[in-house]
Parts: sequence; structure tokens; C-alpha cells
Amino acid sequence: MRSIDRRRAAAPARLRPRRGSPLLALGVRPAGAVVLASLVLVGCGDDGDTDVERAQARVEAAQADLLDAEEAAEAAATAFCDQTKDYIVALDRYGDLLSSTKPTVGDVREAGTDLVEPGEDVVSSAEDAVAAREDVVAAEQDLAEAQVALAEATGTSPEPTPTSTATTLVPEVAPASVDRVKQAEADLDAALEGISDQTPLQNAAEQFNAAVVALEMSWLRLFSEVGCLTDEQQEQAASAVHDVTATLQHSLALAGHYTAEVDGVYGPATVDAVVSLQEAHGLPATGAVDKATAAALQSDVAAQGGAAEQQSVATTAAVQQTLILAGFWTGPVDGEWTPALTEALKAFQTDLGVPATGTVDAVTIAALERAIAQLGEPEVSPSATPSEDDAADEEIEPSEGESSTSSD
Repeated sequence: MRSIDRRRAAAPARLRPRRGSPLLALGVRPAGAVVLASLVLVGCGDDGDTDVERAQARVEAAQADLLDAEEAAEAAATAFCDQTKDYIVALDRYGDLLSSTKPTVGDVREAGTDLVEPGEDVVSSAEDAVAAREDVVAAEQDLAEAQVALAEATGTSPEPTPTSTATTLVPEVAPASVDRVKQAEADLDAALEGISDQTPLQNAAEQFNAAVVALEMSWLRLFSEVGCLTDEQQEQAASAVHDVTATLQHSLALAGHYTAEVDGVYGPATVDAVVSLQEAHGLPATGAVDKATAAALQSDVAAQGGAAEQQSVATTAAVQQTLILAGFWTGPVDGEWTPALTEALKAFQTDLGVPATGTVDAVTIAALERAIAQLGEPEVSPSATPSEDDAADEEIEPSEGESSTSSD
């Protein structure tokens, strides 16, 4: 997280926490302050204190400092996850990976101006979390040194140094993940600079949406990697991503762009297939499925014939697997569509609160993505009868290519 640059023109150097800084409010003490506090406590004893008593007091002070640093690091990590979630939500207004939104012409013309503040907030919280982790390391070192001094004073062997908790409290981010975010941010900046008053609206929307989708996906990966999801949420998200990716791979294969195994893994072969599709349609070659790419894929598969078009929405096996995970299907995962599977899908759609059509349409996919985005939140009982808005969405979204296929 340290290497994620601020997107401001000039960022102040962040060394150790200063008076009045957010970290001090969280209870984080600079390493020098930890040592000073220990020395003050040691020096406050009576003149008659023995070396052992002074050494013991130093150990107790170091233990208290470490506890404070660990609590502050945990709070800083939570703050980072919260800020990251807010930033992803802000990105999703333009990316449409997690929810169905319709940016206006004004949104495209003023593209990204409302992303600056949440972007800066998430970078600042990342820096705070890294600083808090360093404070834990410093406090652990102070405690180890205090314990060695106590052992020397008592003539005993020092206690073994325990494994550091610093990276458990604030996980380190893989350099590749940081590089992916930085590249996506640079691509978004370049896309914004390339949009002018003379840029056709469709082209501007395609360029901007493609860049935002790539950035949102990179932050979603980082969000997961640093432990912002619970184990249960991680498992559910992984299952959903696998099924959606398998569906995408099958559709790409039908369109003639994917020849590898349909394995549900958004790896290099899938990225290359998406890029091939985008290049064939003159779209920004990002390797991520944005609105224009989804529409192009739908068009290519539809050209293959009715049966292929039905399969492009979701393979039968993927539908069966999804319904099993959701608790609506107890039959086999054999790729065979039966009347019983249709009824199970209708029950699933009713539970999602979308029209019970018995087919996996754009409305169902959007509702499933919203359910994934709301993992861990209390469930809201769906209405038994689809609303007029749902019906309207069903008519509009497929024609606009709004069903976005997302991946981790």
C-alpha cells in the first residue's frame, strides 16, 4: 500500500505520526515516543528501586505500548477497508459491475470529478495503515529489548520472541496488485484527457466505462487480498465469480474468441479472448468486460443462431451450480435443461425479486450481482409480484447490453 501514489499534484511527505494526526487520534504512538515513555517510566521509580524492578517496569510499559499499537493497527485496517469500499461504490457508478446505473451525458462530460476525493481518502487510509503496521513492529522490538534487559537483570534466559502480528493486523499488498491499480489509474487519467467537447458521446462513454471497469476490478481484487472480506464472504464471492467467468468463457467460445478449457478462472486466456473480441469491434482493448464489450459479445453470439444465443446468457451447468449454491436445486449438474430446472430458476428469481421468467436474463444477472455486492447485509424479503420498474428494466436492459459480466 505504501507505493500507491496520491493522485494530487503534490503530496506531503508522510513520515511518522505528528501531533493532531489521525493516527494519534487512533492511539498510535511514534516509535520514539514509545522508547521515551518507557524510559520515563523507568526513571520514575524510587532511588531504592533495584535493577530488576526497573527492568520489570520497562517490560510492563512496553507491553502496554504494544497493545495500544496493535489496537490502533486494527482500527487503521478497518478504516482502510471502509474507505476502499466507499471508493469502489463511487467507481461502480460508472463501471456498473455491481449495480445497474445509467450515467447521463453530463456524467461523461464531467467524468471522474467525483472520484478525486474518495480516491485521495483511500490512499490516505492506506498510508495510515502502513504507518500503524510499522508502529506495531517498533513496539514489538521495544518489548523484545526490554525482555532481554529483564533477563540480564534476573540472570535468566530471555523469553523467545513471538511471531510478529503486524502483517496479520495490516496485511501487505502484493506488488503486482499495487502495479495493477496504478496502471488502471493511469489508464483512466489518459481516457479522461482524451475526452473533449468534440468527442462523440458514444466513443466517450465507451472509453470512460472501459477504463473505470478496469480500475474497479483492480480495486476489487486488492479489497479481497488485504482481508476486507470475511471467510464466508470470500467463499461466496469466489463461487459467484467462478460461475460468471465460466459463462463468459462459454460465450466467448461460441463467438470464436476462446479455445481454452471452460474452467471459470479469469486468467490470461480469458483476458486474451476478451481483448480479441474488443479489437474485432474497435473497442478499447482492456481485457475487462464493460457495457460495450458485453453488447458486442451478445451480438456475436446471437449471430450464431438461436440455440447459441440462449447458451450465451448462461450455460445450463452454470445455472445448475448457481442454484445449488443458492439452495434452489438439488438435482445433478449435468448440463441438461429440464422442466424441474426451469421451476427452480423461477423460484430463485422470485426470491431475488425479479420477474420469474424461467430464463437467465439481464434482470436476473443484475439482481444476482446486487446480491453479491450486499454480502453480509440483512436480507430484504422480496415482493411476490414483480414491480412495474422491474418489468421496465427487463425490456430496456437487454437491448442496451446492460448485463455486465464481472470477475475477480
